[in-house]
Amino acid sequence: MASRLRLVGPTLGTVGGSAPNPGDSVMAEGEREGEAKRPEPPRREVTDLGGGSKVVHVPRFVARDKAWEWFDCLDRTIPWRRPDIRVFGRSGPQPRDMCYVADEGLTDLKYSGHQADAHSWDEFPVLKDILKVVHEALPGSYFNSVLLNRYKTGSDYVSWHADDEALYGPTPEIASVSFGCERDFLLRKKPSKSQATSGSGEAARKRLKVAAPQQRSFLLKHGSLLVMRGYTQRDWQHSVPKRAKASSTRINLTFRHVLT
Repeated sequence: MASRLRLVGPTLGTVGGSAPNPGDSVMAEGEREGEAKRPEPPRREVTDLGGGSKVVHVPRFVARDKAWEWFDCLDRTIPWRRPDIRVFGRSGPQPRDMCYVADEGLTDLKYSGHQADAHSWDEFPVLKDILKVVHEALPGSYFNSVLLNRYKTGSDYVSWHADDEALYGPTPEIASVSFGCERDFLLRKKPSKSQATSGSGEAARKRLKVAAPQQRSFLLKHGSLLVMRGYTQRDWQHSVPKRAKASSTRINLTFRHVLT
């Protein structure tokens, strides 16, 4: 059975946190005079989805001022595009802006009939800075590409899908950093093969409705980090739905490791 735990991650320190007040005269036990006080590590939530799937959520991964600095830089300097894609037999503009950055020589990113041209990390120093702090927060992880999405209004969204392409391997780790307007991030369990093949038409839809998939919801705030691990892409789908109240821009970076 899936369970939700709240843990403190000692390696996940807040990025851009403020220094202690130099006027403070009370020192903690064992603290030496003149030694900087270490900031408290941010709250880290670990959700065990069961079956080898896990989500790590750090609501305050990047300090607020630093997060706005990075947001402004990304909003101004990234060459955002809104390409045409094909979904369920229909073509139209993707409902959000995007940009793709990857190591040289990696497999091209293709989805919904669109092939994303990869930019170099050297074009965007801010992305190299963000990648550095993500790697520091997740020891043992290695990301060589990032997909950037910009949601300009609450009408921009991403529909249900899983990043289960072969180029990421069977158990990909995907680290998602969000800036700007907070948005809901939803996860739902994929229907089993028996559910997916149990007939067609209205009767099948009713059966799937009765056997509603297991779901989880996370509110991704400005400066937050969410990491999907294990078999999350194999067994779960995720989405960022439309939200009328989301009236300002959100920028999201999903760091991935493309197999070479």
